[in-house]
Amino acid sequence: MDLALNGRHVLITGGSKGIGFACALAFCQEGARVSLVARQQAGLDEAVSRLAALGFKAHAFSADLADAQAAQAMVEAVYRDAGDVDVLVNCAGAAVRTPFDELSPSAWHAAMQAKFFSTIHVVDPVIKRMGAAGRGAIVNVVGSGGKVASPTHLAGGSANAALMLASAGLAAAYGPRGVRVNAVNPGLTLTDRLGQGMAAEARLQNISLDEVKAGHQKRLPLRRMAEPREIADVVVFLASDRASYMTGAVVAMDGAATPMVV
Repeated sequence: MDLALNGRHVLITGGSKGIGFACALAFCQEGARVSLVARQQAGLDEAVSRLAALGFKAHAFSADLADAQAAQAMVEAVYRDAGDVDVLVNCAGAAVRTPFDELSPSAWHAAMQAKFFSTIHVVDPVIKRMGAAGRGAIVNVVGSGGKVASPTHLAGGSANAALMLASAGLAAAYGPRGVRVNAVNPGLTLTDRLGQGMAAEARLQNISLDEVKAGHQKRLPLRRMAEPREIADVVVFLASDRASYMTGAVVAMDGAATPMVV
């Protein structure tokens, strides 16, 4: 299937690793031009090198997206140095999981900064430019924690829920201006971050990492966790003209771990 993404410029936040890097590779394979954003220059350099080894070129921009001014400066640099953005994919930011007894106002603020505002700080200047141009697509990679409240993820889940609402609302607001906005909610996905979390869980329970992983997989209807590329494939589709009538959607990708209608 030709997704008609050849030559389009895709800006990916959190693009140096995990789902973000998988998205970068998938867009490159569709012929798109890719710009990556992350906080650490070293991680960006490694990601660019990995893509280059596969025959693809990418621009890299380092910025702390929790800082609104830094995010604005990054967006201006992208448009100046790499060209107008046709597609924005937000994968940056993840809130620290905090047991409810340990929550404090600062923990709630930190969660919103890490996930919600790190995304909005980029969406705001980009979607306004897209609206002025009369075209564009945005896909926010959010997380299933915003659907079901967890006592260890209340602050982060709240940030995810807020981002889902913002995605749906912006889709309605900017639809008349030719901009589509969708969200994807991955469940357990085999990234370095998940691996670190499972390693911590293994130490806490004094069991092996394989036992932790097997326990999680046993509870999943598909009996396995998602690969980053599987999430990326849906992101790429949503960003393409093949999904031209999809906007305001929140796509669950947790392998039916949380069977819900809404």
